[in-house]
Amino acid sequence: MSFVAAPALFALLQTAGQLPQPPQPSPPPACATAEHRQFDYWVGAWDVYRTGTDTLVARSLIERRYNGCAIRENWMPLQGQGGGSFSAWRPESRNWRQTWVDSSGLWAEFSGGMVDGAMELTGPWAGSGPQGQNGIVKMRYERGAGGIVRQHGQVSIDGGRSWTPSFDFTYRPAPQPEGNP
Repeated sequence: MSFVAAPALFALLQTAGQLPQPPQPSPPPACATAEHRQFDYWVGAWDVYRTGTDTLVARSLIERRYNGCAIRENWMPLQGQGGGSFSAWRPESRNWRQTWVDSSGLWAEFSGGMVDGAMELTGPWAGSGPQGQNGIVKMRYERGAGGIVRQHGQVSIDGGRSWTPSFDFTYRPAPQPEGNP
């Protein structure tokens, strides 16, 4: 056999499965881009206070889920309706999406992204206006000193021409129970 035919024979045997195949590189994780990590600073177990006070209003557990493809929020207020959200980076639209559902049946969808180092999400929210009107809510999640996250919202009942403060919370890392690292 000539040396010219050897490479062709080797290729034929390899494709027929008679020779070991070289290892194939693993595909990168589906949600490992920098954009998928932008909101990771919100992940954690939190005690939530009205900003500027020591009034605890809720506990919140924020988790990266599904191989880092989503962030799940479990909002547990001390009074009122509990609920939660899923947030995810949407590569095809190049923005973040968040869907909120609570125990009263309220459903709201937001979209946005990073603005000046903070996550901003905006969307319609039924009954969010000062007198219960339907409005547009704009939420901003800002990192702060000491590992806190401030979430504050504004509402517009005139299609975004003017905005009124709606809520203002400070997420402080929740103390870990003794014995947990």
